[in-house]
Amino acid sequence: MSARGDGTYEAVLDPLWSVGTRPHGGYLLAVLGRVACDSAGGEHPHLTAVSGSFIESPEHGPAEVRVRTLRGGRSVTQVAATLEQSGRVRVEALITLGLLDDADPWWSGVDPVELPPEQECWPAPADPPGVDFKVPLMEVVEERIDPAALAFVFGEPSRTGSIATWQRLADGSDWDPLSLLVALDPVPPVTFELGLPGWMPTIQFSAYVRRLPAPGPVRVRASATDVGGDRVDESVQVWDDKGRLVAQSTQLAAVRVPA
Repeated sequence: MSARGDGTYEAVLDPLWSVGTRPHGGYLLAVLGRVACDSAGGEHPHLTAVSGSFIESPEHGPAEVRVRTLRGGRSVTQVAATLEQSGRVRVEALITLGLLDDADPWWSGVDPVELPPEQECWPAPADPPGVDFKVPLMEVVEERIDPAALAFVFGEPSRTGSIATWQRLADGSDWDPLSLLVALDPVPPVTFELGLPGWMPTIQFSAYVRRLPAPGPVRVRASATDVGGDRVDESVQVWDDKGRLVAQSTQLAAVRVPA
């Protein structure tokens, strides 16, 4: 990433952060978030909220990110960011920046998802069975899926509408507010567990990052509420190694529903 001036940055979209041949949605928002943080300076260094619209899937390689500050206050900076390629807008986002800490919540109404120990869960491969595309993302994110949700691998999905996983960054890095956006857009999507395999392109994605995560793996739960009209919602919560909710999201995505 490099700044060209006038709120324009040059970025290169890495093919490793992809599902099939397309850049991963959470990764794209992390790219926009990184540029937003750089443009705002150091007073509000962390992405705390983002709402993104995915207009057209970009290609790997060079892209432009344009940012403009909507408001700079004492506790937050609000930024609009656009990712463009070949003169066309591909992703647009409203981003809120602030200063996060690692304090425990004053109150929480959601308990961490229960999972078997990490080593007892199934490692998600970059070349998954039952689909006709690869997932390079699984080379940079180590993900282990709850065995209770694996029936879809054998063609017998349980259709509970929920998948839980352990996730780590493969290079040993700790999770941070930007990389958590990748965890909030999990692979496989919850549609697999509903017996609807295939690409689930994101239309709109909104996320909150609540606190700085503790070092170590995160636990992720994805669940759907309603499927119909070739659309599905997916809600995701992420807990850190101390069992604290660190991020949450909701997205609307396209899905091919059988007649």
